[in-house]
Amino acid sequence: MLAQAKRAAELENTTLRALVERGLRQVLASPAQHSAPFRLRRVTFGGQGLQRELDGANWDRLRELAYEGRGA
Repeated sequence: MLAQAKRAAELENTTLRALVERGLRQVLASPAQHSAPFRLRRVTFGGQGLQRELDGANWDRLRELAYEGRGA
């Protein structure tokens, strides 16, 4: 990129410094065009949460039940 910038400066009959300064001014003058940050959409099910007997169960127990009978 540096070699390209040096060639561009030479073609424009200017210095590398002036070329870089012009580029920085351009970037700083334009408003930031960042895309909106990623937001995970809310996905819920119409239930009442965990079954009463699983209230307070640890992750190992929940995983065991989720894979029960599936050979895992």
